[in-house]
Amino acid sequence: MKMRVLFAALLFSLGALSNVSTAQSSEANLDSYIESLRADVRADKVAIITAAMQFNDQDSKIFWPVYRKYEADLMKVNDQRLALIKSYGDKFVSMTDADAKAMIDQSLDFESRRTDVKKKYAKEFEKAGLSSLTVAKFLQLEHRLDLLVDLKIASELPALLIKTTGKADPQP
Repeated sequence: MKMRVLFAALLFSLGALSNVSTAQSSEANLDSYIESLRADVRADKVAIITAAMQFNDQDSKIFWPVYRKYEADLMKVNDQRLALIKSYGDKFVSMTDADAKAMIDQSLDFESRRTDVKKKYAKEFEKAGLSSLTVAKFLQLEHRLDLLVDLKIASELPALLIKTTGKADPQP
């Protein structure tokens, strides 16, 4: 039951992202609002990890310092994603093939960099003394949280599938 409440809190925090464009009008206020939401999501994530992982004292002392470094590196990667999302929103109506190509490359680079950070820190967690089983549990939980965030973001962005291109679509 506690996990459901924590997941609901995370989703509620993410749900606030859908109101970003209407809640804030200037770029500075928008950036401030987004940073506030990101801090809330990070706090919710820590609560979820704490509840789900149920670390003993020794594992907790090992995990959290490495996790803080992991989260800092991941935040840099997520900054890239945020810039991509802003660009997508700005260019959606008038997106060219060149814009789409650049966004494809940036999106794939984001996914690759996120995976690279996870690989790096899987090794760091084990090197610090966590068992492979504990690291696997954390990575599984992290993956599930990523899926929730990815789904929420995807559900809030306008889909290119509904955008007309002005060209006849080729038949399959």
